[in-house]
Amino acid sequence: MTTAPPAKPARPEMRLPEFVTLMALMTSLVALSMDAMLPAMPAIATDLAITDVAQTHMIITFLVLGMAFGQLFYGPLSDVIGRRPSIFSGLVCFTIGSVISMQAQTLEWMLFGRLVQGFGVSGPRIVSVAIIRDRYIGRAMAQVMSFIMMVFIIVPMIAPAVGQLVVKLSNWRMIFAVFIGLALVITVWFGWRHPETLPKAKRKPFAWKQLMRDGWTVLTTRSAMWFTAAAGFIFGGFLTYLSSAQAIYQELYDVGDRFPLYFAAMAGSIGVASYVNSRLVMRFGTRLISYLALFGFIGCFALLWVLALLQGGLPPIGQFMVIGASGFFSVGLLFGNLNAMAMQPLGKVAGLGAALIGSLTSFISVPLSYLVGLFFNDTLIPLVAGFTIFGSASLFCTWMGLNGFVEE
Repeated sequence: MTTAPPAKPARPEMRLPEFVTLMALMTSLVALSMDAMLPAMPAIATDLAITDVAQTHMIITFLVLGMAFGQLFYGPLSDVIGRRPSIFSGLVCFTIGSVISMQAQTLEWMLFGRLVQGFGVSGPRIVSVAIIRDRYIGRAMAQVMSFIMMVFIIVPMIAPAVGQLVVKLSNWRMIFAVFIGLALVITVWFGWRHPETLPKAKRKPFAWKQLMRDGWTVLTTRSAMWFTAAAGFIFGGFLTYLSSAQAIYQELYDVGDRFPLYFAAMAGSIGVASYVNSRLVMRFGTRLISYLALFGFIGCFALLWVLALLQGGLPPIGQFMVIGASGFFSVGLLFGNLNAMAMQPLGKVAGLGAALIGSLTSFISVPLSYLVGLFFNDTLIPLVAGFTIFGSASLFCTWMGLNGFVEE
């Protein structure tokens, strides 16, 4: 009489700390792809014969542009084939884009590689939001998003230092090798540990009519669109800062190799805010915290605008760091809450909803960032004026979105 082989032990379920870390790492590919490049901008400009500073800013902008299109693809795809295959295909595309950029000999090929990178990284970026929405809702989702932001913010704090170290030890092309290595780690970890959160019974067969119907549902969900616009204005200001950070710190303030330290200090305020939000959102809700954060954001950058006007366009770096970090503290409160409020009514179309929200946020932020960049005049005035105006527009959009919004 033969006995059946012993059953294979079930893999332990992924607990919240591991889930948060993995989701944050997937999301952090975006931040790493932006921020690690900042210290390399002068070297890239020299190697690729770029003479216009505005063209080096496009190395950041094209990544975000690729993400805007990629999210429209990967969101619906994840509703059709599931979350796991969508993430894996995005990581492959991201790796291909990294290889193209690493081998680029001209600005055009660099930008093409960054566009492909952005398209690919939108897979893990947007599908991770759908996974979180599969598992959580309302304030619980906002809390998890804040936990993820708290872990995620470590990456922009250290990314410029990583990029600067790689450039010193080798050259800027090896930064893309770091991207490829991290993508491989995420692929193995996610494939081994995280289950599919969209079972086949809940998947939607691809049909243009259904896609258009679901897209119309998202686009006509009033509160979701207002909160998306609000997030777009905030991200527009933030993207402007990212694109010009190297010029601000190393050219205007002449901090030299200390640039990563200043950048990390500013980014750290966002991480602190994310932790504070995770502790307070379940008690006070996304509505109150978002309002307070927006008033704080506008107040800080309006003050910095006045100080810049009074001091020849360039206030002392201490003033910029203290007031700017206070404004970015508000950004840390807003990112998770605005996204959670936009996603709340879209549970039945979470994949497409996350895609459209992410894409629209990028489509709003990219031209706003480019517009502010055109006014760059070796002072802080265009940056802080843009922040103040965008914050005011975001406040209006949030007020419109909260009209009739029922918080869960």
